[in-house]
Amino acid sequence: MHPTRNDPAEQQRQKKGRHGSAGTAVTEQTESALANDTSPSVATDVRPQLGMSSAVPPAPNRQRGVVILLVAVVLLFVVGAMAALSIDVVTFYTARSEAQLAADAAALAAARVLANSGMTSNPVTDPNHANLVSATKILAGAIAKQVAAQNEVGGRLLNAATEVNVTFNDGSVSAALFATNPHVTVQVTRTDLPTFFARIWGTTTVGVQASAAAEAYNPSGASALPLGAAVTPVAPTCVKPWVLPNISPPGGVNNKIIDAATGAILDTSLVGRDLGGTRLYARCGGNCQPNWSTNATPIGWRYYPADPASFPSPVALPACAATLVNAYQLDIAGCVPAPITCGTTANGGTPINLDTSSHFGRNSQTADAVNCLTHTAANVAGDADSLSPAVTPGEPFEFLGGNNNPVPGAVGNNVIVSDSLVTVPIYDADSGDPAPTSPVTVIGFVQLLLNSDGVGVSDTAPNSGRIKTTVINVVGCGNGAPLPPILGNGASPVPVRLITPP
Repeated sequence: MHPTRNDPAEQQRQKKGRHGSAGTAVTEQTESALANDTSPSVATDVRPQLGMSSAVPPAPNRQRGVVILLVAVVLLFVVGAMAALSIDVVTFYTARSEAQLAADAAALAAARVLANSGMTSNPVTDPNHANLVSATKILAGAIAKQVAAQNEVGGRLLNAATEVNVTFNDGSVSAALFATNPHVTVQVTRTDLPTFFARIWGTTTVGVQASAAAEAYNPSGASALPLGAAVTPVAPTCVKPWVLPNISPPGGVNNKIIDAATGAILDTSLVGRDLGGTRLYARCGGNCQPNWSTNATPIGWRYYPADPASFPSPVALPACAATLVNAYQLDIAGCVPAPITCGTTANGGTPINLDTSSHFGRNSQTADAVNCLTHTAANVAGDADSLSPAVTPGEPFEFLGGNNNPVPGAVGNNVIVSDSLVTVPIYDADSGDPAPTSPVTVIGFVQLLLNSDGVGVSDTAPNSGRIKTTVINVVGCGNGAPLPPILGNGASPVPVRLITPP
């Protein structure tokens, strides 16, 4: 039986056959045309003639992969260059921080020299004042360079001669203002800091620079200056529990040490003066017998023991403190962290209560504590730090390291700080005043070098507990308007601080 015309299967076979034949014919014609084409200059596209599309087929996906590869290579170089540059940047900022630390340390050391030199307590009317200022600047500059040269910047120590510059503000202020509030500025510079990867841009070295300014401040002379403001008080730490009346030891140019109202120094001969046989010891006598304070009127260079409640226990003590027996001795041998602010209580001053109770052997207790503080023993010479014998009038104070000075390399050499330097408060009192009652008002401080001859305090009569002292500084605050005090640091009533803007 033959398939009918309308048979779908048959129609599909016929249609397929026609297409197949046409496809074969087209292929053969195309190959024949290409084979017979001998023209070298014209390439004829036969596809339109044969009813075929002339559109160019899309490029293969491998072109997109090449672009991604090129981008990756470029990014690799860019990221690598940024990483390399960041190493140089980090190195630069590290060196910059090191330079700042060196400048800060050097400025503080120089300011400490200014504070402990006695210059801020020396009146400008003193014939030796100009020489003292000049010599102090030279010493402070040398110390600043020495400290800076011990610091590494960019992998090597600084050259003090060429990379450290020290200046003072005495050229821009009056002599009186410089004596009261001297400033020192230290500038540290390195111009040959090597680069690593920045060399590809032609930069082989870069420079770093840092500066720091510090000040020493003694309010004693501030009241005489045309500053147009109230005198800012000070608040030193490490104050010893000895409260002195405002009475000079014998031989001074004025019976009072400082002016209670203004803080100005009245006995201008006290700083550095040889007090001869006048030693510092307790007003209560050797044993502080019962009711000793009833008739204990003020006497120059005789202190009243302070109540330990006014002097919190020190947080750090020398090893020898283990042999001490009471809080009074610990307050002498250690550093009391609580600051003592001068001025009346109404103006923010720190009230101090006196210890008027009985203490048998008070002077011998004082001797033991002082000798512990100054690293010596009773009547032993040479172990404690002493005043340098090379210092003459018109020169800054320098201190000679004793045999037991705990700082390596300090023994036998000049030092600018010492455990023998202490701060003692002065309360408002005058000769002929009755015995004081608690609390007393602190109007200033004296800075003393204990055992200034290098000999330990005796713990036996007749000089038991009587301390050889040299006055290094006098600081008067007065009882002016309440102002936030400048905090001291260490054993100096002349505070030292950085004033470099952040």
